[in-house]
Amino acid sequence: MSRARILFVARPSSVHSARWINQIVGREWDIHVFAASEGPWHPDFQNVTVYSYASRGARGAGRGKTVRERRLWPLPLGADRAKMLAARLSERWSSRAAWLARVIRWLNPDMVHSLEFQQPGYLTLAARALYKERFPAWVVSNWGSDIFLYGPLAEHVEKIKGILAGCDYYACECQRDVKLAREYGFTKTALPVLPVAGGFQLDHLAQYRQPGPISARKVIALKGYQHWAGRALVGLRALEFCSEQIKSGGYTVAIYLAEVEVRIAAELMSLRTGIPIEILPPASHEEVLRLHGRSRVSIGLSISDGLSTSALEALVMGAFPVQSNTACLTELVNDGETALMVPPEDPAEIAAAIRRALSDDALVDRAAELNARLAAERLDYRVIQSRVVEMYEQITAETRARSAA
Repeated sequence: MSRARILFVARPSSVHSARWINQIVGREWDIHVFAASEGPWHPDFQNVTVYSYASRGARGAGRGKTVRERRLWPLPLGADRAKMLAARLSERWSSRAAWLARVIRWLNPDMVHSLEFQQPGYLTLAARALYKERFPAWVVSNWGSDIFLYGPLAEHVEKIKGILAGCDYYACECQRDVKLAREYGFTKTALPVLPVAGGFQLDHLAQYRQPGPISARKVIALKGYQHWAGRALVGLRALEFCSEQIKSGGYTVAIYLAEVEVRIAAELMSLRTGIPIEILPPASHEEVLRLHGRSRVSIGLSISDGLSTSALEALVMGAFPVQSNTACLTELVNDGETALMVPPEDPAEIAAAIRRALSDDALVDRAAELNARLAAERLDYRVIQSRVVEMYEQITAETRARSAA
């Protein structure tokens, strides 16, 4: 049997896409990645062929040395002008969707896998509408809020239904989203529920964990996202409600991935309450893991999420998760035992959870033990990788059997 060819459609800057694809790099697949949006390629992409629609300046920036780039606009100079002229002449010829359809025709892949709905999925749906031949097997991954948040919105619902009617395989991070996909009309194969960022190299990460019991740690980590979904400012308000307990316990609050408004609010709160607050500069994945490895509590709040990679990172590194109940983490943990699930916009309830996590040493120490077992059984990279490989082998076999029939 010849090597199976997979074309991924992904955002080039997405570390989650790079980590997902890396699980099957170096095996029997011929892997290609089409850029679903502008921007540099994340350096974690390795040993793949990528297709960039970007014009000069963005093309190739940041990508790994083993990434092979195929340029859809062959000349770096004048590319912007050429695209503008082409767009005026024919939208069907010049659009990103048209280029994706053209790349699919050139490659004739065994499958096309869209990593996310809102950019890669919508783009692939548009390319499929332009495609005259039989479209390859189409796999779609639902990440985070793709259906849970966007599904009811008028701007998105018909596109989401279109994807679910047109795709052959559907992947997601939790059973909640399998059920939602069925409600939106999906009738074909639902793939195994797996974390979007793959698994963790647990043996390697052990070096980043602070020695001793979790209850001896003196850091409270807060994810600093404040945007369409993130609610870090609510988390700050909840921490302010706990200011006396935080100060008397000798704790420091460390905020990572902080938006501008969160940095300003955190500094003002620190001046007002006397709580020591550390704002982390833009950090690598390794540095975020180190933070969780020295944190007693990790707070992550959003009005919508999937399994939440940051919550999994906290869990793996021993930090006790205080996580919004709008995330799929509810399917992985026991609320009140291995995590505390809270409403993302209720600072009083969040503060109550923080107080409990700071005062109950037995709770956080026992949770760390149970979460370590969970990580070994379900989140180790070898466990996840073997299931991902098996998944693609299954799709390849089924696709080729249908083609031969």
